[in-house]
Amino acid sequence: MYPIERVEALNVEVTRMVVRAPEIARKIKPGQFVMLRIDEEGERIPLTMNDCDPEAGTVTIVFQAVGATTMRLARLKAGDALMDFAGPLGNPTELEGAKRACVIGGGLGTAIAFPQAKWLHDHGCEVDVITGFRNKDLVILEDEIDAHSTRQIVMTDDGSNGNKGLVTQALQQRIDEGANYDLVLAVGPVIMMKFVAATTKPYGIKTLVSMNPLMIDGTGMCGGCRVKVGDEYLHACVDGPDFDGHLVDYDDAMRRGVMYRSFETAAREVEAGRVASEGRDCGGAAAAASAEGERKGA
Repeated sequence: MYPIERVEALNVEVTRMVVRAPEIARKIKPGQFVMLRIDEEGERIPLTMNDCDPEAGTVTIVFQAVGATTMRLARLKAGDALMDFAGPLGNPTELEGAKRACVIGGGLGTAIAFPQAKWLHDHGCEVDVITGFRNKDLVILEDEIDAHSTRQIVMTDDGSNGNKGLVTQALQQRIDEGANYDLVLAVGPVIMMKFVAATTKPYGIKTLVSMNPLMIDGTGMCGGCRVKVGDEYLHACVDGPDFDGHLVDYDDAMRRGVMYRSFETAAREVEAGRVASEGRDCGGAAAAASAEGERKGA
């Protein structure tokens, strides 16, 4: 079992969780992920490392409660434990040698991009971090990014933070200003990564994108996480999760990404119904206990 040491809501949708896993904490590097399972009946899900503390023996994950398993995960508290927490899996991001880099995170992808930005900054690289969110209330990790970047630019779709626009607009502006990046790393929705790669391609800037397709085992056996890169299909779990952004077939990735949406929706609705039912049961039990207390003169 893997004890949960801390749970924190970063916003109404996103949770940060610190898990005690000493062996993984000593080995995991930016870009790598873990496969976790809550209990014997739970499904396995991949989550990329957000941070780690080898001395404390902890690994931090950040996730959004959008599916049945992540909804269950978000209800766990410090003191609870996960049954499985396997890793590190995948390949570390190739960051060596970068002198001027731009790390781009879209929504939850910001949490996945943070360890790369931190590593680059700590190794003397000049790092711009550009992040994008729907609105200012969903912005995460601003303080952490400030501490581990040369420049931070936060874009919002609605301009509620005073900076309306897309991450690609901010990227193009920095390129036009002479940023002279030798590495751009993008993590987020597939459509965002597609247009980041399209922005950098005319300039020949090395661009890595982190792919997160459907994944079952994380070891290359199931074949569910295939990504078309150039003329071949590769597995995100063992060949990635980072790939050359100028070679990825994003349209194919988007098609594959929605293949099981109806099943995911059904599972989410079942979980939501179960939670609602438990809430009603708890409410009924509380009311009964209160009534019993009144009868006994409590």
